[in-house]
Amino acid sequence: MKLALRTRLNLLGATICLSLLAFALYAQHGLALEPCNMCILQRFAVAALGLLFLLAAMFRLPKPFNLLWGLTLLLSATATLALALRQVWMQAQPLGSLPSCGADIYALLDMLPWSQAVATVWNGGGECQVITWSWLGLSMAGWVCVASLGLAFVAIIAHWPRALTGLDQPI
Repeated sequence: MKLALRTRLNLLGATICLSLLAFALYAQHGLALEPCNMCILQRFAVAALGLLFLLAAMFRLPKPFNLLWGLTLLLSATATLALALRQVWMQAQPLGSLPSCGADIYALLDMLPWSQAVATVWNGGGECQVITWSWLGLSMAGWVCVASLGLAFVAIIAHWPRALTGLDQPI
């Protein structure tokens, strides 16, 4: 049985998200790199994006509503990109110029409402400035930016109006 290109692209997006999360866990446990609060928020965002890609691959909406999957995926990829860009901006600031977030994200979530905890992490970031790993000149947050842009592109291609692209046809 051949899968439609839309389904295969959604599965590709889910696989990329899973790979990003797997590398993050390898960096944490294999390379002993402790994730900062922004890194944890990015993990949540990548996991949500991967879950949405998986759901889009599994559940096909009627034709008039198929574009909703694309818009939902695009919004999720944009949110992930915003988190990663914020950390890249933090890393570009001189060390020590940003206040510390204080506690880790889990303690903040225990002490504060969800929205305040995220705002605290978003505004703070002394520990999020430190680049502990890079490859080809990009930090992990930089690579999350690249991946988010690629995943947004996958979402657009997979869910572009089928009347224009014929993506519903198995190849």
